[in-house]
Amino acid sequence: MSRPQIALVDAFADLPDPRVDRTKKHLLSNIVVIAVCAVVAGADSFEEIERFGQTKRDWLTGFLDLPNGIPSHDTFNRVFAALDRKAFAACFSRWAAGLCAACGRRPVAIDGKAVRAAAGDTFSGCLHLVTAWAGENHLVLGQEAVADRSNEITAIPELLKALELEGALVTIDAAGCQVEIARAIRAKKGHYLLAVKDNQPTLAAAVERAVDAACAADFAGVRVDYHEAAEDGHGRHEERRVTVLYDPPGLPPAWPGVAAVVKVDRERQVNGGENVGTTHYYITSYRGRAKTLGRFVRGHWGIENGLHWVLDVAFREDANRTRDTNAGANLGIVRRLAASLLKQMPEPGSIHAKRFNAALDDEYLLKVLQGFQGI
Repeated sequence: MSRPQIALVDAFADLPDPRVDRTKKHLLSNIVVIAVCAVVAGADSFEEIERFGQTKRDWLTGFLDLPNGIPSHDTFNRVFAALDRKAFAACFSRWAAGLCAACGRRPVAIDGKAVRAAAGDTFSGCLHLVTAWAGENHLVLGQEAVADRSNEITAIPELLKALELEGALVTIDAAGCQVEIARAIRAKKGHYLLAVKDNQPTLAAAVERAVDAACAADFAGVRVDYHEAAEDGHGRHEERRVTVLYDPPGLPPAWPGVAAVVKVDRERQVNGGENVGTTHYYITSYRGRAKTLGRFVRGHWGIENGLHWVLDVAFREDANRTRDTNAGANLGIVRRLAASLLKQMPEPGSIHAKRFNAALDDEYLLKVLQGFQGI
C-alpha cells in the first residue's frame, strides 16, 4: 500500500538544522510536520504536541519515517527555540507563494499582532508578529517577528523581502506609511495602498490640500472617480463614499509612483442612534476605479476578523506563554500555517470546530494536510 503524499513534508526539507550531529535523533522535517499536524488538531503547547504525537504515532508513520519514535516536548521546545526564525519563515513563504501563484494574485494585507502573554522587549512589551494575509484566498503568506527594542516599521521591510509581490496590491495601515516601505513594494513590482495619518504630517497636509482644491474647483481639469455604497446588518447602517483623485499635484516627491489619492467618508448609525462620520485618506500606486479601491480599503481589515480573531479565539495565541522569543515566533508560524490549511476546508463551521474534527477523524486531518495537494 502506497503512502499518502503530503506536500508539506517536502516544504521544510531544506530548512537548516541548528543541532549538532550527535543530537539529531529525529529528522528536523519530522519535528516540524508533527508540530503542524498537532496544532491543526488542537494542540496549543509543546506538551500537547508531544501528546498528539504519542497518540497518533501509528497514523504518522503512514507518511513519516519515525525510527526513534516521537520527540519529547523538551525536544520540540529546544528545536523551535534554536531554529532560525527567518529561515523557517522563508520556507513557509515559499510554500505559500506557490499556493498563491496557483490561486492568482490578490490584495495582501500587512498588519501586526501582539502575543500578550509572551514577554518581549518590543514596542508593545511582548512578542509582536507582523503577518502578510491574502484575505481573498484565506492564506497567510509570511510572518516577521518584531526585533527586540524595535517596532513594526522595521519589521515590515524584512517581511516584504520574503514575499513574492509582482502584481499584488499591498495594503498597510498608517504605521506602515513610510517612504522606504512604499519603495520596497514597488521594487518588487507590487502596488501599495497606504493609510495616511498624522505620523506623516507633510504628506497628510499635501493629500488634504490636493483633495480640497479639486473639490473647490468642482473637479474641473482633473481626473476623478466616485463610488457610493450602503450596508445594513446587526443593527448598523453604514454609508461609504469613495473619491479617487488621480495624479494628485503637490505631494512630496520622495513618495514613489503615487498614482492616486483616495478619500473615504463613512457615516455609521448603530441601533437608530446618532450618525457618526469619519474621513480617511490613502495614497496608492494603483490606478484602480473608486469601487475597486474602496473594496481594497475595506478588505484590509479582514485580517482582524479573518486571521487575528481566529488566532486568539480558536488557537488561544494571546494566552500562549512560550518563554523563549524565538520559539514563540516559530510556533506563531506553525499556527498561521495551520490556520491557512483549515481555512481551505469547504464545509461550514468555525475553525475551532474544524480543529476538533481533525483531532477526532484521521481522514479529515489528512484532507486538511492535502488541501493544496494539486498545486
